Amino acid sequence: MTGLLDRRLLFVTGKGGVGKTTVAAGLGLLAARSGLRTLVCEVDAQGNLADFFEAGPTSFKAREVQPSLWAMSMDTEESLKEYLSLQLKLPLLSRIGPLAKTFDFIATAAPGVREILTVGKLAWEVRAGHYDLVIADAPATGHIVGQLRAPEAIKELISVGLVRDQTEWMTEILTDARQTGVVIVASPEEMPVTEALELIDRLAETDVDVAAIIVNRVLPELFSRGEEEIFEQLRKPAAVKALSAAAGGPAGPVLEAARLAVTLRRTRAGHLERLRAGVDPTLPILFVPELFARTHGMRATTQVAERLGEEL
Repeated sequence: MTGLLDRRLLFVTGKGGVGKTTVAAGLGLLAARSGLRTLVCEVDAQGNLADFFEAGPTSFKAREVQPSLWAMSMDTEESLKEYLSLQLKLPLLSRIGPLAKTFDFIATAAPGVREILTVGKLAWEVRAGHYDLVIADAPATGHIVGQLRAPEAIKELISVGLVRDQTEWMTEILTDARQTGVVIVASPEEMPVTEALELIDRLAETDVDVAAIIVNRVLPELFSRGEEEIFEQLRKPAAVKALSAAAGGPAGPVLEAARLAVTLRRTRAGHLERLRAGVDPTLPILFVPELFARTHGMRATTQVAERLGEEL
């Protein structure tokens, strides 16, 4: 099996709110610190990828935010301009003008046209060899399949010509498991796990390989079996009274919070068991623990990168 950082293009996706941007940023930092020239691309230009590197706003032009790590935001109009310049040898105009209006009309009428400018840009960076690894902070699970199917959708619309030729090499890159993979981010909760399992089934429509599942915000086990017996003794009224007197304040709320954490962890463990049972046993499942801290900024990104490095 191809290692995660041995590939050239990774699409990081997952249900909204599970921390896919956190994971994409962490993977990017890990790859860069492993000696790979890495690009992290924010597909949703309204996202907040820049916050994870504390490096200011990103744009379509990639900018180095850490040593060996570049970041950018996707812009389909800029991608179209770059395509026209590189493939059709048209001059790079500051604005496309009437052509942009025509493109908007075509993109509305023909499925896959807008998406292919996103996928095509990412695949082009791989083909051109500008980076060792390109990581896409991709759309949520409801949209990623349509984006990955865009080259095939265009091939179904266009039988000959330059545009069809472009879809051929894009498809070759996307469907080559040695180069490209999808990383599904989930959290140990019912809906994210359900969406992750459903996405794996839907990705069969694309022939794009699932590289790994990364489970974010995994709670640690607080007590061993022996420690739990002691904890239960401490929750008895006499023990709570004694602890409160020793601590100079009420100990009951602290003990209840610990009990809640244990219950929550066990509930989430059940969702993880369902996830494991529902996927190919050879598919890597990596874990990122709950950080119990703000999730944005270099400190958090570094912690995620370190945890992922330990898992890999």
